[in-house]
Amino acid sequence: MREFIVEADGGSRGNPGPAGYGCVVLDAATGETLVETYEYLGVVTNNVAEYRGLLAGLRAAHDLDPSATVHVRMDSKLVVEQMSGRWKIKHPDLKPLALEAGRVFPPGRVTYEWIPREQNKRADRLANEAMDSGASASSVRQPSPAADAEAVGAAKAEADVRAAKAVAAPGWAPADMGEPATFVLLRHGETPLTPQKRFSGSGGTDPSLSAVGREQAERAAEALAARGTIQHILASPLTRTRQTAAAVAERLGIEVTVEDGLIETDFGAWEGLTFGEVRERYPDDLNTWLSDPEAEPTGGGESFAATATRIAATRDKLVAAYAGRTVLLVTHVTPIKTFVRLALGAPPESLFRMELSAASLSAVAYYADGNASVRLLNDTSHLRP
Repeated sequence: MREFIVEADGGSRGNPGPAGYGCVVLDAATGETLVETYEYLGVVTNNVAEYRGLLAGLRAAHDLDPSATVHVRMDSKLVVEQMSGRWKIKHPDLKPLALEAGRVFPPGRVTYEWIPREQNKRADRLANEAMDSGASASSVRQPSPAADAEAVGAAKAEADVRAAKAVAAPGWAPADMGEPATFVLLRHGETPLTPQKRFSGSGGTDPSLSAVGREQAERAAEALAARGTIQHILASPLTRTRQTAAAVAERLGIEVTVEDGLIETDFGAWEGLTFGEVRERYPDDLNTWLSDPEAEPTGGGESFAATATRIAATRDKLVAAYAGRTVLLVTHVTPIKTFVRLALGAPPESLFRMELSAASLSAVAYYADGNASVRLLNDTSHLRP
């Protein structure tokens, strides 16, 4: 009896957002790639896209040989556990897909294995090609070179903008979702610019922590050590965040990984100026910026919409990489507010309605079905005497 290996994956930029799946069918005996399939799905959740990828892979294998046995390999623990019968399927969007997948081959002819994301690169690549291209119909082909880079880049940028504006599906996360990826968000300690309330983004002088800021970082480290749940530490590449992260890392005995996606917004010509100084020098630009998330600061800084696109992509990458774990993200005001805004599905103007103090702690949990839960915002209790 012939045996196939199906590798499948799916993704959604925004969850729900622009989504696609990819799958590969291989000959188990020779390792030969027999079929590659991908499809753009429109706006759905990650889990729906993953199930659609599984279903497409099983159908492709059935078309090759309906009498074969199939071994499915996926990096979605949710799909693997549910299709193996160990987890219940409660979400109404997933039940019909799971039933349909279970009917492609007779019971007992399909087995499932969870694999790390890095071992599922082919299916992941195809899912991203589907999302990049925004294709409305599936493409079944033998392996071929990637699409034109310029066209793919433009489609990706458009998809990411839509994803950054997407709102997560409402409702409580089911009990069988497993442990969420939890991001504990630590704003860096004070710099000399902080008490003066000056714009301090990624395009300025990159100031270091002040004496007060170093003390705040130490207090945050103490609080996080007492919490005892942090498993990984990631930090923005700027000096103040790396210094804050280093204080925590020394206390917890965990290495720091620099993540470029966590960098602060570039405030262009406003860097180093107070709000009042910007209003005096660039009143029209400031008014536009306050009313339009697509507007850039004077001099070609980064708009809030661009920041949201970047943070949404960083969030999706990190949620996939750290599923079920608690990660400390040491970053800045705008990225933290954006994580919270996207989790709540709040409008861009909500950024101006959040207080976020230096060295404060916030937290967001991300579940396997795409739901997010804001658990903490601007906690400064560890900074009090």
